[in-house]
Amino acid sequence: MNDFDYKRRSSSVVNVSGVPLGGDYPIRIQSMTSTSTNDIEGSVAQCKRISDAGADYVRLTTQGVREAENLGLIREKLHADGYMQPLVADIHFNPGAAFAGAALTDKVRINPGNFVDVARTFKKLEYTDEEYKLEIEKIRKKFIPFLDICKEHKTAVRLGVNHGSLSDRIMSRYGDNPFGMVESVMEFLRICRDENFSDVVISVKASNTVVMVETVRRLIAAMDKEDMHFPLHLGVTEAGDGEDGRIKSAVGIGTLLSEGIGDTVRVSLSEEPEIEVPVAKKLVDYIVARKGHKHIEGAYSKGYDYFAPQRRESDARANVGGGQAPIVLSALTKADMEGCELKPDFYVADELLFHLLEVDASTAPEELMKRDDLNDAVLVLTSSHVNPVGEVQAYIHKMTDLGCRLPVIVKFKYDDKEVEDVQLKAGADFGTLLINRLIDGIWLEADNLAVKSDAVRFAFGILQASRLRMTKTEFISCPSCGRTMFNLQKTVQTIKAATSHLKGLKIGVMGCIVNGPGEMADADYGYVGAGVNKVSLYKNKVCVERNIPQEDALQHLIDLIKSNGDWVDKE
Repeated sequence: MNDFDYKRRSSSVVNVSGVPLGGDYPIRIQSMTSTSTNDIEGSVAQCKRISDAGADYVRLTTQGVREAENLGLIREKLHADGYMQPLVADIHFNPGAAFAGAALTDKVRINPGNFVDVARTFKKLEYTDEEYKLEIEKIRKKFIPFLDICKEHKTAVRLGVNHGSLSDRIMSRYGDNPFGMVESVMEFLRICRDENFSDVVISVKASNTVVMVETVRRLIAAMDKEDMHFPLHLGVTEAGDGEDGRIKSAVGIGTLLSEGIGDTVRVSLSEEPEIEVPVAKKLVDYIVARKGHKHIEGAYSKGYDYFAPQRRESDARANVGGGQAPIVLSALTKADMEGCELKPDFYVADELLFHLLEVDASTAPEELMKRDDLNDAVLVLTSSHVNPVGEVQAYIHKMTDLGCRLPVIVKFKYDDKEVEDVQLKAGADFGTLLINRLIDGIWLEADNLAVKSDAVRFAFGILQASRLRMTKTEFISCPSCGRTMFNLQKTVQTIKAATSHLKGLKIGVMGCIVNGPGEMADADYGYVGAGVNKVSLYKNKVCVERNIPQEDALQHLIDLIKSNGDWVDKE
């Protein structure tokens, strides 16, 4: 094993009502209902659809004690009909609901950001060390009785931290960043260890893929330092829907899966929940197929920061390399791209201000250094290895140690006919290289697609999901759940239709307040459910207008964007 071979991270095993995860067990797939548990029949029907789609676990929102008790009734009805998949209670703000859920379901998700701490206000709080210890003691007093109920009923726990719901206490002490997210989990894990409670799964999620990947990496390092090896749940929050949701999820989740990280996965889409399951399964299967591959020799280059990689230094060749935004290269022609909004930066058939030097990553970088035609070259790396991402990374790190500063474009070809398959595979592969900040451009070939120009659009989508180049509006939208205050899927489509021409703008569409302003710290504007068919509007994470009737909210959002000078009319 080295830095680039694929091998699952070794984790402890957590039993979830006869469907264990972690260790050598398969990576489990899950989804979450969009129903309220007060709608028992509707919840049962949706759980069945999710289970029939192949999910190992089904999660349901439980806002209060009544909703948690209804979850017990839902489980009884499902078991009576032969549906035995474990059910997970999703709790925010209400420890009482967590206590009830622990006695009635198979697993309870709690959020360390709001299990004990009050709702965040984004205010800076000051604590002495002694005062901070008292805050931790408050957590112990409330958390230990919950763990006792879980022990009694053999209920598993997920500690689910979202970037958008860190407490003021954590943000004030550690920052609104990966360090704060990691410590938010570790405070609770230390109590679990002290209480000999081991059926714990952890998630640390963000809508920003870079933040999500860095946080998971830092969490593993923090756990290893304290000899903890709990399994991990992977997901990108508020990924959106359609093409964008799939690509963004593939970039974030795929990067970690390619490193062997992850024991259960949810792809969160603003679509019907059962649709998430086959998407997640495709992504997992694609990466896991690398198991047992031929060894890849190599190690990270000197000075490389694994946790938060910086752009590899390269020399510029026209608009390629030298720290410039990564480019999209294509072998398609200008005629192929006629009528497309996004076009490649360079066409292979054009006369270029540099020459393309295509090299297979299975060769030795030392051979590259012997060539005499490097002065105006851009390196195009390809790979036919079962683990192409690992082989390409090993090559780039080696050439970096050899002092080679050639710009690097990676070329991967996908033979799939299905659009979704290409989105997921290319998102995971190119996304890993981009998140790791190793390359200066991508060349995505997918000649079997019905519309070949789609490959270029996917390439730009991958660059945007990797936070390296914004070429269109980004919509940060959550999947619907029982807390959602309006028809989320329809609302997302309506807002997209009105604002998708605002290139480079980030707009958050949230069904409720749980993650709203926190996740929207990364968005320019936010549209958040505030009550039944009521909406509040945000500029960044500041609420600027409350409780607007939903039928008026879109126009208010447009007016808000205009008042801040970010609106342009459609061409």
